[in-house]
Amino acid sequence: MMAKILVTGGTGYIGSHTVVELQKEGFEVIIVDNLSNSNIDVLNGIEKISGIRPAFENIDCVDYVSMDRMFEKYPGIEAIIHFAASKAVGESVEKPLLYYRNNLVSLINLLQLMPIHKVKNFVFSSSCTVYGQPDELPVTEKAPIKPALSPYGNTKQIGEEVIQDTIHSNSFYKSIILRYFNPIGAHPSAEIGELPNGVPNNLLPFVTQTAIGLRKELKVFGEDYNTPDGTCIRDYINVVDLAKAHVISVKRLLEEKGESPVEIFNLGTGRGLSVLEIIQTFEKVNDVKVPYQIVGRREGDIEQVWANPSHANNVLGWKAQETVEDTLKTAWTWEKRLAKLREEKKQTEE
Repeated sequence: MMAKILVTGGTGYIGSHTVVELQKEGFEVIIVDNLSNSNIDVLNGIEKISGIRPAFENIDCVDYVSMDRMFEKYPGIEAIIHFAASKAVGESVEKPLLYYRNNLVSLINLLQLMPIHKVKNFVFSSSCTVYGQPDELPVTEKAPIKPALSPYGNTKQIGEEVIQDTIHSNSFYKSIILRYFNPIGAHPSAEIGELPNGVPNNLLPFVTQTAIGLRKELKVFGEDYNTPDGTCIRDYINVVDLAKAHVISVKRLLEEKGESPVEIFNLGTGRGLSVLEIIQTFEKVNDVKVPYQIVGRREGDIEQVWANPSHANNVLGWKAQETVEDTLKTAWTWEKRLAKLREEKKQTEE
């Protein structure tokens, strides 16, 4: 068994896929998650794919005392991948204090506990939202950080600053900050995928839930943006590709290959697709219709952004592999499996 890795938010969407990839590589994984936006059944899916059920602790990372006890229970953790955070742009505009508390206190707790428990390595789940609406596209890691358009985006900006200031003051730590673009899809096994509690905030689960009939129609926020079809453009990346970048990052930290105490990488495909292009491609590859309605713009949304991933390709040694077509197929396969599970549960209850 290789090093012990703590994965906060490990039953969440990206976290669960990363746990699978870590276990495939022989790492011992401890998950901490308060299940606020995930389901304990995700552990079953992880186990079915990898053959290993990771250790799990139902803890809120905002709870310093419980996190301290967790580190005492699992001595020898060598790296942390920190996913645990609230992540919906729209909700953050409505509930800013919830986002500042969840996203920043959890991070500060971990950074305070790391030297106490001799954990040196930290991978941070950040976002392309830190760039705001970039002056130039595609976006490199050297692009200026713009004023955040949402409290969610601001927590990622502040989080990065907290990490950099902490490491500047104390050479004990090393960190890799990963700025994601837009993760979509599901594991090809359809054992795990995106499973939001309640109404989805991300595009793809809303697309799949509308296609399956759970939602009457999809709302497309705005058609008057300065883009070819008037809808927002994003860089959509396969979630398994994204998960693999975290494994590479952990190995880089453990092997002390970093060129500086804090390294930052964009994780994207380098290709921008509009909301309507995603809907149309989803319909085509899966032979299914997605009813949608154009509505007004949503506060906090960026017009268009996609990555220049060459730094991650060349330095980190990572590259997105999956096509958007295959990724959209996995999203639909996952949604159909969820529908089957719902039907089975309904029949059992009857």
